This record gives sequence, C-alpha cells and structure tokens, in this order.
Amino acid sequence: MLHAQIVLFDGFDPLDVIGPYETLWAGGKAALDALSVELVSAEGPREVVSGSGGLVLHATAMLDPEKADIIIVPGAAGPLKEPEDGSQVDTIPVLLARAVATNLPTLIKQALDRSGVIVATVCGGSLALAMAGLLEGRPAVTHHQGMRALEASGAIPIQARVVDDGNLVTAGGVTSGLDLGCYLLERVLGPHIAHEVETLFEFERRGTVWRKEGVASL
Repeated sequence: MLHAQIVLFDGFDPLDVIGPYETLWAGGKAALDALSVELVSAEGPREVVSGSGGLVLHATAMLDPEKADIIIVPGAAGPLKEPEDGSQVDTIPVLLARAVATNLPTLIKQALDRSGVIVATVCGGSLALAMAGLLEGRPAVTHHQGMRALEASGAIPIQARVVDDGNLVTAGGVTSGLDLGCYLLERVLGPHIAHEVETLFEFERRGTVWRKEGVASL
C-alpha cells in the first residue's frame, strides 16, 4: 500500500490541505485501499490552527520520510503585507518563515534524498521549501503573486498549473490542489483511477502538466 502525508503547520491554508486530501483519499478507495493518506506535522500529533478564521485540523502523526511515498506541503493563509493601520497580523511570509524555522526543512530534505518519495507542494508550499534552500535550480511554480520571490530564492519559475520535476511536483494557487491530487493519482495509481475521481468530483484538470522532457520551445 502507498502512503501519503499532508503537512500541517501553524497558519496553513485549509484548501491547500483539504483539496489534495480528499482527492487522494477518494483515489485510494477507488483503487481498493491501494493508497492511504493522513495529516501530519513536523512536531508530531497536535491540533494545528490554520490561517483562515482559526479553523483547526488534527495532525495524527509526525512527518516521516521513511514511511511516506508522497508528502504534500501546503501554503499559508493570510495577508501578503502588513496592514497600513499598523495592526499586528501574521502575514503569509511570516507564517512561511515560522514553518521553515521548525524541523520541516530537515524532514523534507530527507524525503527528497530518498529514492521513490514524491515531495509535492500547493501554492506557497513551494515558497517555504525555496526559503529553506531546497529548490535551488529546480523548476517549480507557486501562486502567481509569489513567482518573483520563488525565483529570488533560487528556483526556476515555470508558468504552469502543475510542474513535475521528478521527485518534486509543485502546483500553483490554492485551487490547484485538486489538479495536483488528480495528477498524483495518475502518476502512482494510473489514469483510470484519476479519471474515476475526476468524474466523481465533477472536476476537470486545467492546463498541461509541465515536465522537463520533449522538445523545448525557442
């Protein structure tokens, strides 16, 4: 059985988590439990508060690169800049920096170094990994408002809904988590399962998944 872990950190974006979670869960069920999925954190089991209205999700285990076949890192939810009225609000850059200050980068690096593990991100999740120095020279995508920051952190920004760079698969803004989930199902379980889930959810993936293969454009 394949196993997927979706990472929670303080201030995470709920849709970045729930979209891939339900997609992978449905695909696993359609494939006779060939894929399981759980919510985890770098610290272990705990209640984790999102950046959207205080919504709380429960991480049931610690992120474990030796256990997971797929690891998904979401982005954060909040304002991009400090409010002009001077009020104290955790911005997305602050929340991502806090996540990077945990043991998360160390665990993700271990996953990237392991054969057969896919590390995936949604929205600002790729920014968090780039801030940690894990995407140097690698093609990736994030929310359109974060593409310059992604490039400044050493990644190669690609304008695509989903970017597949082998053991690293990144997706754009928050709704792209559904596209990511369906694409991961196609990669690990095949197109029939991915199509069944798309039909169940009445969802059609957007765009072409970018891969570093084939004839390059001029």
